[in-house]
Amino acid sequence: MTETETANQGNGAAEQAPKVNMRILAQYMRDLSFENVAAQKKLQGANVQPDIQVQVSLDAQKRDAENQYDVATKFKITSKNKTDNQTLFLVELDYVGVFLVEGVPQEQLHPFLLIECPRMIFPFARRIISDVTRDGGFPPLNLDTVDFLALYRQELQRQAAAQAANPAPVPN
Repeated sequence: MTETETANQGNGAAEQAPKVNMRILAQYMRDLSFENVAAQKKLQGANVQPDIQVQVSLDAQKRDAENQYDVATKFKITSKNKTDNQTLFLVELDYVGVFLVEGVPQEQLHPFLLIECPRMIFPFARRIISDVTRDGGFPPLNLDTVDFLALYRQELQRQAAAQAANPAPVPN
């Protein structure tokens, strides 16, 4: 067998695998809230040492159109003063991407939607959070990159633990 024949045989398996096609059709803020607690309570001075807590949750829903999905990333960010535990600000952002996803096997679709799709829209959500904190009178908050794979695995573990704690009753 020649090298070309061997290479072509190797490519045959790749050609049989379905080609994954993913496109962002739209993205939008479903909900945005910024509460500047520090300004409301007239907190100021050099004693402010922020401690920032970030919570991220994900959701994916099938749309009526074929192969289209809404993927929502929900951020809840609380900044508290380390010295007295007073809340400085609270940001809540629900950011949604509308995706066209083709060629992903059904058993891999759920992780694909909750890992790959959020990765694609995360930079846009990060910019919104940065802008809103800056416009709210604080230094811009530039979120670290979120590990959506680890987040997905944690959610699977949480669901498994909840199911083990509350097993479904067995019918008679």
